[in-house]
Amino acid sequence: MLLNFQNSTEIQEKELSCDFGYGEMKNFSSKCLVCGQFHNTEDHWKFMADMPSKPDSLIADLMKMGAYNQQALDIADSISKADLQKALFLKMAGQGNAKRERLVNELIKQAGGLNEAFAAAFGHKSDEFFNDAIRSGGFTRRRFLRNVAIGAALVTLASCNNSNQAPEATTEGQPVDTSSLEKTDLTVAFLPITCASPIIMSDPLGFYKKHGLNVELRKYASWSVVRDAAIAGELDAYHMLAPMPIAMSLGLGSTAFPVKLASIENNNGQGIAVANKHKGKVKSAADFKGFTIGIPYDYSNHNLILRYYLAAGGVNPDRDIKTIVLPPPDAIAKMATGQIDAFILPDNFTQRVVHDDIGFIHILTKDIWESHPCCAFTASNEWIDSYPNTFRALNKAIIDGANYANKPENRKEIAAAIAPRQYLNQPVEVLEAVMTGKFDDGQGNSLDIPDRIKFDPYPWKSFATWISTQLVRWDYLPEEKANYQQIGEQIFLTDLARELAEELGTEPPQELLKVEKLQFDELDPQNPQAYLKEQIDKFGF
Repeated sequence: MLLNFQNSTEIQEKELSCDFGYGEMKNFSSKCLVCGQFHNTEDHWKFMADMPSKPDSLIADLMKMGAYNQQALDIADSISKADLQKALFLKMAGQGNAKRERLVNELIKQAGGLNEAFAAAFGHKSDEFFNDAIRSGGFTRRRFLRNVAIGAALVTLASCNNSNQAPEATTEGQPVDTSSLEKTDLTVAFLPITCASPIIMSDPLGFYKKHGLNVELRKYASWSVVRDAAIAGELDAYHMLAPMPIAMSLGLGSTAFPVKLASIENNNGQGIAVANKHKGKVKSAADFKGFTIGIPYDYSNHNLILRYYLAAGGVNPDRDIKTIVLPPPDAIAKMATGQIDAFILPDNFTQRVVHDDIGFIHILTKDIWESHPCCAFTASNEWIDSYPNTFRALNKAIIDGANYANKPENRKEIAAAIAPRQYLNQPVEVLEAVMTGKFDDGQGNSLDIPDRIKFDPYPWKSFATWISTQLVRWDYLPEEKANYQQIGEQIFLTDLARELAEELGTEPPQELLKVEKLQFDELDPQNPQAYLKEQIDKFGF
């Protein structure tokens, strides 16, 4: 900050003795002939004599003192012209930093409002504002000059650290306070897919460092290996498929190991890709009969969404096709060598087959279930209980990163950040096609779908409800163990995610559940049993 401000209470106390029409006034005699307030006319002229004749002239002096620069004035002028609302300005000046936003908000309060601060400090309206203020009797010279200074400070805050830049690791030049963190050196697992973007990019773009953490990212090839490493205690936290915490906590496919889903890493961002030899022959789900299709894991939304899609098209996913679990990095080679006809995987792989002229994109999963969750940030119950403050900081850093990733203007930067060998090891042009939604589908179409992938970290508990109904439908979860409400309440940390998002200055939903709208039906999360019965009755399996 270039300027220091007195405590607002202290200022107000000093002003009580000199404000016209306020506080305890001396030599009061009559109504002023100039402004109509109750003070001597002579006192009014004494007050006016001490005020600058042209407030705009203060700007030149402040520029000489270094309070302004031309960039700040240009920004102030654009703000005045756009007539931005306070909330928008807070977002701009706060840079997504809760402490910074509190500072901006306090300055605005001291000025009596955002408009007052800018009107006093900038532009041709300052004379008009100044005269109105004097006539109203509500401003002293000190308060007017203070608002000029506050206006300068607000514009300085808004003009430094462009909001499209990644965050600094320090707040107001000071090191991050890590005294409350139980540990700061962490190991977090990830798979090399775009779904892991918030976990991966938070390393090169500084979100972990911003929140006081030193994170080693450990790359794995398959979900079963991540699961085993988590159970063995080799990791602090994990990138997992959204259904995995449910499956692991309930002991599906492995020994029961309680895991919490802390925040969603990505929405949409998946697709069904088909080998080029089938081009022109696959138009709908019914055309997949007899195919061998790759999936990343049994307990994945890829598997569940594929089954949902095929069943609605009259294809029994347990009889009419063959599914094989394969590590995502192996998918390209297996399709190129004819070992699989199709796969449903993260979009960097669906786009890669187009890039390498191996296959084409049949459908994006967003067209099957708009804004569906894919991957999530997770940690074990035991680790969370042992390191509650560290867990909170880590989850907050990843939510911070997800919010940054959700802005379209940041997508190319993120694509470049996660492309290197130690992360995704993918061509930047492939990742940009996924991130920006501007891509070729391998069938001669150039598409522009901005929400091809999204990064909304809010873990709706209705996500858990839909996942659980499908685990029951396809015999992964015994119906007697499907306590739908309890699964969402115990495994999805929705309340904490909301709290952390609010601390970061965003406005997450307040509800826990919502109706999930899919291509062929809708899930009312209050009545999952009826939804499941309707699916089976309608499609036969």
